[in-house]
Amino acid sequence: MYAIVKTGGRQYKVAPGDIVTVNKLDGEIGSEVILNEVLMVVDPQKDSVEVGRPLVSGTSVSAEIAAQTKGDKIIVFRSRRRKGYRKKNGHRQLLTRLKIKNILQ
Repeated sequence: MYAIVKTGGRQYKVAPGDIVTVNKLDGEIGSEVILNEVLMVVDPQKDSVEVGRPLVSGTSVSAEIAAQTKGDKIIVFRSRRRKGYRKKNGHRQLLTRLKIKNILQ
């Protein structure tokens, strides 16, 4: 069984036991998070596919926060030719690593 969930403006395919890295969610390590925006649920054992319009009603995904981390550093470099203008900036996105526990229907 797996589900497609939406969090942080992105969509993720999750199944029980998966570890997914998403944009930062508030919470401590070990605390439980409920993802309510479920777009689709597939159960291959029952041959059932449930597609939401836009969300599947009454379905949620429970997950545990495994880690609060940062992503890789991205360098932003801007310059104007022949003007001596150079600007260097960096960015590290804050991320949350989730361990998917269960798909609740």
